[in-house]
Amino acid sequence: MLTATALGLCALGTGACVTSAAYKTRVETAHPPIGQMVPVEESAVHVIRKGEAGPPVLMIHGASANAREFTWTLAPQLSDSHRVLMADRPGHGYSARPDNAQDLGVQAAQMAGVLDALAPGEKAVIVGHSFGGAVALRMALDRPDLVSGLVLLAPVTHDWGGGGHAWYNSFAAPPLVGPVFSQLVPLVGPGQLGNGINDVFDPAPVPAGYSEKSAIGLLFRPRNFRANARDVKALQDQLAEQSARYGRLNVPIIVFSGSGDTVISPRLHVGQLKQQVDVDLVILPHEGHMPHHGEGEAVADAIRRLASGGNSR
Repeated sequence: MLTATALGLCALGTGACVTSAAYKTRVETAHPPIGQMVPVEESAVHVIRKGEAGPPVLMIHGASANAREFTWTLAPQLSDSHRVLMADRPGHGYSARPDNAQDLGVQAAQMAGVLDALAPGEKAVIVGHSFGGAVALRMALDRPDLVSGLVLLAPVTHDWGGGGHAWYNSFAAPPLVGPVFSQLVPLVGPGQLGNGINDVFDPAPVPAGYSEKSAIGLLFRPRNFRANARDVKALQDQLAEQSARYGRLNVPIIVFSGSGDTVISPRLHVGQLKQQVDVDLVILPHEGHMPHHGEGEAVADAIRRLASGGNSR
């Protein structure tokens, strides 16, 4: 016979599943896929395209985000003269998540597959924000034939020595607890969103309508939330291995770093990267972790420079 406690837990679990399913339906209705599904090996990547002609540019978003991060910031400044491809990373937005997708090599291969399919035989400028910067670097290491240059925005590049991720990732990532915990996320996650957004932009102001325009609510779907947690939990070990290879990079690299960034330490990431490879570092004194919003024009200029075959300076 079930105890009262067991019955209560069953009821809570059932209620959470119903709530999370309703949330998923609601948020996907508000923010449906607006790109195309590109088959990559046995998976598929959701890619939003802007611009019909010119050099290709592939943009890779960071943790807790999706490809819409760029649709109203950088893409409009480039779409008249470039083919802009904005891809959802595996398990984010509307991209499928293949096995072992927490591996940066797998993520880079998925992004490389987008270029193989949509810009065959061409090199592209790869733009990576935060976590996406780590994926962009991995693309330049694993598929240099696809990369003409890197523009990295507040990139995560190196092992930072322990900790440094939110507590809830430790509950959402494990294979047994994670699926159950993630069903609870739609109950509380959206209510905490405002504070989190303020933190990543600080000291810069949050652009009006940021959450809605970037469809941040997609994050709180249980599978998306788990994918994000697994990515973040695995990142340190992945970077400890990957960063040992940075000396082999042979493409122009421009890095935009907000001096007020409190999400990551520019000294630990960009500082170490500069010791291994030539980097054109642009320090932004009034920006935090989202430099492509407040300094979008400067970032777009850097992308144009590399796409035209110019050097990083």
